[in-house]
Amino acid sequence: MTLPTTRVSFPGGAVTGESTVLAGHPLGDGRYGVVTAETPFHPLDHTWPDQPADTGTLTVDGVELAVVDCLTGAVDPERGELLVGADIPVRRGDEAWSWLVVHVLAEAPAAPLEGRPVTLAVDAERRAALSASHTGCHLLALALNAALAPRWRKDPGRADAFGNPDFDSLAMASSVMDTEASTDVYRLGKSLRKKGFTADAADDLPALADALSAITAEVNERLAAWVAADAPVRVEVPGPELTARRRWHCELPAGSADIACGGTHLHRLGQLSALETELTLSADGSELTAVTRPKRI
Repeated sequence: MTLPTTRVSFPGGAVTGESTVLAGHPLGDGRYGVVTAETPFHPLDHTWPDQPADTGTLTVDGVELAVVDCLTGAVDPERGELLVGADIPVRRGDEAWSWLVVHVLAEAPAAPLEGRPVTLAVDAERRAALSASHTGCHLLALALNAALAPRWRKDPGRADAFGNPDFDSLAMASSVMDTEASTDVYRLGKSLRKKGFTADAADDLPALADALSAITAEVNERLAAWVAADAPVRVEVPGPELTARRRWHCELPAGSADIACGGTHLHRLGQLSALETELTLSADGSELTAVTRPKRI
């Protein structure tokens, strides 16, 4: 099987499109995968599965087919085999492989779809909710980096867009969005301490556990100010390919911020009425969890 890498329009916010079916692929549990040349659908990233897949419909000759999931696929350059999701043995973007968006149907269609024109439509309400959570996740990262900056005893060698030590990147264990919130888990282990971060009391600095309430308030105050500023948001897209290295940009009052990102986002922070996070520390102090909830207008 030889297929070109899928061209995607979701980074710009598209939720509809038209294309041609290039291939069909039986999946487990009776499901069926459809590959098109172009798509507005955002698939689950098999390497960093933070943002859930889009759902929606494919319409062929007036017949609407439900897309119940959307996965990343890749064609093995040696065997020509299409692999999907967790079966892909390489990271997304390996130039030897073709990278595909696989639209998952609950069952195989009655007739082959290859070569036929198709109209694609994403569930726009679900997309908007996921985009709000993803934008909130990035804002939380910047606000948390700023609030925790005093807890670094030395320069860890990695800073965010505003020059603060990049706690979010250095401590990240997992990040997952849903339609209600983003949940980020940070590991506060030996590796982070060696880089200079301290969760213990030091000089006039209280222990992280004792300071968590004040840190949460500081982060939420900053998030509220950014939402009130109605800062514009965009995704920098160097090319239409699924594998293009995209970056999230937000023009915040303190300056322009950017973070590498393959997901979808709001267009302006004014699309939110509020954005708040809740920070909790595990009983043994080894993990910090942030649950960030956007409220859309």
